[in-house]
Amino acid sequence: MTWLLLAEAGVPEGGLFDLDATLPLMAVQVVLLTFLLNVLFFRPVGKVVEEREGYISTSRADAKQKLAQIERLEADLAEQLKDARQAAQAAIVDAEQEVDRLYREAIAQAESEANRTKEQSRREIEAERENARTQLDAQVDQLSNQIINRLLAA
Repeated sequence: MTWLLLAEAGVPEGGLFDLDATLPLMAVQVVLLTFLLNVLFFRPVGKVVEEREGYISTSRADAKQKLAQIERLEADLAEQLKDARQAAQAAIVDAEQEVDRLYREAIAQAESEANRTKEQSRREIEAERENARTQLDAQVDQLSNQIINRLLAA
């Protein structure tokens, strides 16, 4: 019931913009609340945000540096791979040339061996032919002598 009496009581003059002690008290409360919020919430949160930004920027710089290093290593490996392929190709060409040279040498050696064997066989055949002619000539002479001796004896 007392509340009803107070509610019925008239509102003092001035209303919202009354310049008594409430306005400075409200200003002090706002400044004090701002100071407390700044000390208790905004500074720690700001500090965490700044640390996080620092961590992100250093991580980003490290990542860029590592990426550049990886790109350099990749370029070096690509160059080494290119050199290795060229060296392998050169080795293949050298091996093919060596095989071709050895093949030609083997063919030449086989041909010379065949020619040598052929010439030796020809000489042996010729010697046997001469030997056979000599024997035939001797037999012909012997038969001729026998025929002549028989004809003369008859």
